[in-house]
Amino acid sequence: MIATTPPPPYYAVIFTNIKNEDDEGYAQTASRMVELAMLQRGFLGLESAREEIGITVSYWRDLESIKAWKANAEHIEAQKSGNNKWYQSYTTRIAKVEREYSL
Repeated sequence: MIATTPPPPYYAVIFTNIKNEDDEGYAQTASRMVELAMLQRGFLGLESAREEIGITVSYWRDLESIKAWKANAEHIEAQKSGNNKWYQSYTTRIAKVEREYSL
C-alpha cells in the first residue's frame, strides 16, 4: 500500500535492513510496531517491501515526532531485539521531503 501524505514538507525515515535467517518473533513485533507508530503524534503513513533487502519508509510531520518515536519504550525494546537477533545489518536515514510527484 502506498502511503497518503500531506503536501510537503514532511520527513521520511528510511529503514533498510538485511535479516538473519532466524527471525522468530519478528513478524509479530513488526506488526506491533506499525500499530504503535500509527498512534504516535506526527505519524503520517508507512510503506514497506521485502525481498533480499527490507525497506520500510515511515513519514512524519516533524523531527520532534521522529525523536519521540525513537524514544518510545516498546520501540526501544524492539530495536534491541533487532540488534541482538533479527538483523544482520541495517541503516536508518532521515530525510526532509520537499517535493513529491505521483500518478
